[in-house]
Amino acid sequence: MQLELTFKLCNIFVDDQNKALKFYTEILGFKKKEDIPLDEHRWLTVIIPSDPNAIELLLEPATTPVAKAYQQSNYLQGVPALTFFTSHLQQEVERLKKAGVHFVQPPAYLGLQGFGAIFDDTCGNLIQLIQKQ
Repeated sequence: MQLELTFKLCNIFVDDQNKALKFYTEILGFKKKEDIPLDEHRWLTVIIPSDPNAIELLLEPATTPVAKAYQQSNYLQGVPALTFFTSHLQQEVERLKKAGVHFVQPPAYLGLQGFGAIFDDTCGNLIQLIQKQ
């Protein structure tokens, strides 16, 4: 039997949905796809503008104690919540630095993974950028 599953959504816990939407759209360059009110929060997703059928990133509020602890623990241990790939790591790092993004790990050689850097998304997460060799 052939696998009939598809991967269309990935979530990331954020401490503030409005701040996250601003960061992911205005700084990183994503495009808002869904914004549906759900009680005091929203079903809020962003996508890569060049590929509207790509995986949606759900900016999910970290409102439960477990979600907050998970997010904070990963951050304090230096564990990225997401990894994005780029063909031009140094150019992307410079673009983001000019936009005020704080890098907690500057570009470095990572061995078989290639080159990488890690930045703070201002919403409680570390995000890794990778350029494959």
